[in-house]
Amino acid sequence: MNPDLARLQAYPFERIRALLQGVSPADLPAVSLAMGEPKHPTPDFIQQAIAANWSGLANYPLTKGIPALRETIAAWLTRRFQLPADSVDAEQHVIPVNGTREALFAFAQAVVDRSADAAVVMPNPFYQIYEGAALLAGAEPVFLPCTADNGFIPDFAAVPAATWQRCQLLYLCNPGNPTGAVMSLETLQQVLKLAEQHDFIVASDECYSELYADEDQPPPGLLQAAAQMGNTAWKRCVVFHSLSKRSNVPGMRSGFVAGDAEVLKQFLLFRTYHGCAMPPPFQAASVAAWADEAHVQENRRLYRQKFAAVMDILKPVMKVELPPASFYLWPETPVDDALFTRELFARAHVNVVPGSYLSREVDGLNPGANRVRLALVAPLDECIEAAGRIRRVVETL
Repeated sequence: MNPDLARLQAYPFERIRALLQGVSPADLPAVSLAMGEPKHPTPDFIQQAIAANWSGLANYPLTKGIPALRETIAAWLTRRFQLPADSVDAEQHVIPVNGTREALFAFAQAVVDRSADAAVVMPNPFYQIYEGAALLAGAEPVFLPCTADNGFIPDFAAVPAATWQRCQLLYLCNPGNPTGAVMSLETLQQVLKLAEQHDFIVASDECYSELYADEDQPPPGLLQAAAQMGNTAWKRCVVFHSLSKRSNVPGMRSGFVAGDAEVLKQFLLFRTYHGCAMPPPFQAASVAAWADEAHVQENRRLYRQKFAAVMDILKPVMKVELPPASFYLWPETPVDDALFTRELFARAHVNVVPGSYLSREVDGLNPGANRVRLALVAPLDECIEAAGRIRRVVETL
């Protein structure tokens, strides 16, 4: 067996199952705010596009994706992030993938040189795929704390030069999971200057970029920052985007990777052997999804409605702030976060994720300790019901 498998830590949901084992839930209908799985309806036009292209199942899909999909993605990136015309070449700069989870993991396997003393740097808390990808690529994960003191954005200037010298890959999550924090263009440009100085690749996970609170302030992206620095060859820049959250199609497993042509050329080679091309009906539906913004605006409206309702209920009893993006709340807990998770399940039959399970302790600090992640993915009435139950539990602790 691959010896690096022994380095993997238990996934958060596996740890939650162990935490709740033997605990009898309250005699109430279960409400889960744990998994970040979108529950809004999949738009009809996407379902119709899938149905209209079932005949594509008779063909092997291209790993690189159909030209129409790559061209639609290139056009979307250019519009969304105000990139110079024709700066995103669909032939060189875009690869469709089966969801960002698969791509984020595979990317590290393709780009990390395990013969060197490799480090993969990432935020803390973090999406667990980053750590697993680093370990199975033979690298050391290095965690940068994201706390209320730094606005939940890593302090890149505080990272020792020796760490950057070992860094081969930096994972960003912008907007952040679980905090919803958004990096500014200036911070992204700071990162790109570090990447140029120390010669590492920046992989920006932007799968929450289309879920934001203010219609007039969409989160900036890494390619946008690069373009404003004159880097329209996207050197050392790779971004990951997904339709799962944007278009409520998590089961379609559709996303893309875009950026540095030389890096993507090697990543495509890896994926050709990896054997993970997107099925043709989903490629056709993805063309329709990336070309439409009306359903995404409606999606944001529904999340804003839920955030407003839940904040009204929880704000008086918990320390919680409205995030600028994502569909998560990241409140502080009145007791240990794992204990709080057990109490919510036992007293209110509400499932959440302990913040410490999404983080690693470094130098005695776990940035997720005494917080929980609440995913406002359930229908509005269930989110309101869950918030009411959480408030009642908090008031008794």
